[in-house]
Amino acid sequence: MPVYVIGHVNPDTDSIAAALGYAWLLHERDGIEAVAARSGVINPQSAWVLDFLHIKPPFLLNDASPKFGSVAVRLDTTTPERPLWEAWGIASRTGGVAPIVTEDNKPFGLVTGASLFKLMAEFVGPNARSSDTAVSQILELPCREAADTTVQHFNSSTRIKDLIRKVLREEGDDFWVVDDNGKYFGIARKSDLIHPPRIKLILVDHNEAQQAVSSFEEAELIEILDHHRLGNLPTNSPIHFTVVPVGSTSTLVTERIIEAGLSATPEIAGVLLAGIISDTLNLISPTTTERDKNAVKRLSRWAFTSDSPLTTENLDSYAEKVLNAGSGLTVRPPREIVTSDVKTYDAGEYRFSISQVEVSDLYELDDHAEALRSALQEYRESKGYHFAVLMVTDVVRGSSRILMVNPPAILEDLPFNPAADGTLLAEGMVSRKKQLVPIILSQLEV
Repeated sequence: MPVYVIGHVNPDTDSIAAALGYAWLLHERDGIEAVAARSGVINPQSAWVLDFLHIKPPFLLNDASPKFGSVAVRLDTTTPERPLWEAWGIASRTGGVAPIVTEDNKPFGLVTGASLFKLMAEFVGPNARSSDTAVSQILELPCREAADTTVQHFNSSTRIKDLIRKVLREEGDDFWVVDDNGKYFGIARKSDLIHPPRIKLILVDHNEAQQAVSSFEEAELIEILDHHRLGNLPTNSPIHFTVVPVGSTSTLVTERIIEAGLSATPEIAGVLLAGIISDTLNLISPTTTERDKNAVKRLSRWAFTSDSPLTTENLDSYAEKVLNAGSGLTVRPPREIVTSDVKTYDAGEYRFSISQVEVSDLYELDDHAEALRSALQEYRESKGYHFAVLMVTDVVRGSSRILMVNPPAILEDLPFNPAADGTLLAEGMVSRKKQLVPIILSQLEV
């Protein structure tokens, strides 16, 4: 099974970049079948970066619970009209089962030991010695005569745990697994469904349970590589755990590439650059460290080459494009804005979310404040959070306006200037992680 390298839900550009970069490193350095994955839709900034660099989006993995497809084995097949000796040959090589499929590759029936015995009983009768029917004659019959057409079908993308009781109630030991078009995907055996293999995960850019892919506790967690506060994510066994206070997880991935003595491709270097640019606002965020700056220097050497998609760019021009691709309130509906880059937190008795969106001018908020407030309130209610926050950040001037819905009274003393429209002006604040979150947590955890 592959190892999935995956960022947090509602992935931002650093989350996408770190997954792609680390999966590339694991493959190049260790020969691991590592797959970059994501849990949620790609935001406009990340979509622009991937398109600009001609990189395919990471694999969409919204749930880590084992699926029927993960235990299916694609056994050899034959068709209903072919002679039964073909199915006999397949069954002898597969442990006693031969899938019979139609011409358009849809399940018809399974030839098994039980179905063959049933056919033999019909043709030979109770007294085999007195029968004139030879085994060779039976094996010339079409496969349809011996196929059990009552075998259950399960979709490859369905979670095993959702239908395991149904599986256990079935008498047979083998089941069809089909794709979304109802076509043959493979055969799953009951013993494998009872104890399915666990998906292997490496988490990047997060370490809190509420930000992890759904059903992550059913997966085998191998490693965490992050730059956020500790979230006490539980594991069943010891793992590699790295949390470093730098501006971007993409910085940590870059450092590991350097330590391995490797040189990233221009595309991988470009996406990691975008991750750092996005998370540090091109190295002006207070989260920026010397390690981020050094990583950008090395990535620039790898990215801005003559054979690169970035051949006509330099660091400043590329950074401007990346930041502009993720900014603005006009081109996206309010619901998308409040859910594209959102993180959930727990403090004391409160569970809340903080969303962030970047703009080139804070005055953009004036025309959209009410619509965003309504969308934020709807999102809060749908999740059952105590309150919700939207941080609108001016990436040019380095300040933010804070919009809150249903804030508790304890947050009335936040050190921001109130505006007439009910928003709060946070001068010099651009980082959710290092500036806004600590202030709110300190108020709630008093």
